[in-house]
Amino acid sequence: MSVDSKLSSDKRTLTIGIRGRFDFSVVNEFRAAYESAPKGIDYVIDLRQAEHIDSSALGMLLNMRNHLGGDSVKIEIAHAAPGIRKILEISRFDKKFTIL
Repeated sequence: MSVDSKLSSDKRTLTIGIRGRFDFSVVNEFRAAYESAPKGIDYVIDLRQAEHIDSSALGMLLNMRNHLGGDSVKIEIAHAAPGIRKILEISRFDKKFTIL
């Protein structure tokens, strides 16, 4: 699997880790990771093992945000490699997500 998810011990944060390519090939895994999560929690998208991100991944992140409640949900994008971080910033994702 290219997408792993883990609920924190206090059950308040779901971390979704992406390995390899973050593209359309993982759309179903990615969606399943957050759709089955408890309501009212925070989310961390861990990109430390992501090697590539494309426009479909950006769309998946936006769909996730909209599905979970838009501005009312806290979603952090963490550990992005410099090239991936630059794509996120150029796409102005720093305005909709917290990028760590």
